[in-house]
Amino acid sequence: MEYTTLRNGLKMPMLGFGVFQVAAGAECKDSVLEALKCGYRLIDTAAAYMNEVDVGQAIKESGIARNEIFISTKLWVQDASYEGAKKAIETSLKKLGTDYIDLYLVHQPLSDYYGAWRAIEEAYEEGKLKAIGVSNFYPHVLVDLCLHSRIAPMVNQVELHPFFQQEEALTVMKEYGVVPMAWGPFAEGKSGIFTNPVLSEIASSHKKTVAQVVLKWNIQRGVVVIPKSTHARRIAENSDVFDFTLTDAEMEQIKELDLGHSEIVNHFDANFVKMIGTWKIHE
Repeated sequence: MEYTTLRNGLKMPMLGFGVFQVAAGAECKDSVLEALKCGYRLIDTAAAYMNEVDVGQAIKESGIARNEIFISTKLWVQDASYEGAKKAIETSLKKLGTDYIDLYLVHQPLSDYYGAWRAIEEAYEEGKLKAIGVSNFYPHVLVDLCLHSRIAPMVNQVELHPFFQQEEALTVMKEYGVVPMAWGPFAEGKSGIFTNPVLSEIASSHKKTVAQVVLKWNIQRGVVVIPKSTHARRIAENSDVFDFTLTDAEMEQIKELDLGHSEIVNHFDANFVKMIGTWKIHE
């Protein structure tokens, strides 16, 4: 496993296991157990994924010491306020069955996320959160929060894959000491990513799969990746990315695949903002 070091000195695995769209219950618990068995030590979930309980149960049943596992979870829009965040943090701690969370993120830059950030800063200072950050914060919003908070975000989890590379966003994150973390590292299977001829040729030359090449490409850019799967073979395959290196020429080839926009979601669309801004995950 390779690690990156956050601004506060905390070491974070470069490869993690994501549970977005993994069904709550046995599917989530079993998938996380399999991931831990394969050597993953970063597990990424969120209050809105509705499977924090299953992640916590898997970690407990794994028998692996808590301090060897890096847990990341997120605050949903519904709770984006000072008091809402204070309650949400306690709820996530209880569901995960832990007395601290390694990384806590604001899931979306919507509602009163500044009020929420004040509560998150306090929880960090109390030791309940070992690191704090954001998710889906585009450069202009990220810079604003970095400039106007006591403790600037340490991580920004955004969509990053060969078809949406976000070089400008990465440059801004580097300037402010924010570690990038990729959701959707496989572009959610869009644009024929697994059969792309450029990626397929590179994979063949390394005797690897396209999925492994895509993950390695982001890791070599300094991006933490959190691939998701519910299949044991693919979970193992996605973890096997530290025994090869892409050449500069191959990195340039992949760079040419950038479409410059997302084909998954448009965070600037009013209907999308309305949808996630009004979605309730609890009463």
